[in-house]
Amino acid sequence: MAAIRGEIDRLDRDLVALLVRRAACIDRAVAVKRAEGLPARIDARVDEVMANVRAIAAAEGLDPDLVGEIWARLVEWSIAREERALGEDRP
Repeated sequence: MAAIRGEIDRLDRDLVALLVRRAACIDRAVAVKRAEGLPARIDARVDEVMANVRAIAAAEGLDPDLVGEIWARLVEWSIAREERALGEDRP
């Protein structure tokens, strides 16, 4: 059991590191959106991201509903981060 727990802990560290990299991409996107006059939320992109991760999950044998719930939270957090950086008011 200790070995399995150790592996889970390593995977958790890896997942957090990937989330840090994803957040850095969000921060870079802010600069592009600011320069191009784009809003934080682009619904077509949100839909694309959600469809992509659900399809990947399904193809890998993971519950797409679970992944969809996780990513919905991640995407909303990312949009809120962009909105703060862009100075947009969120309703």
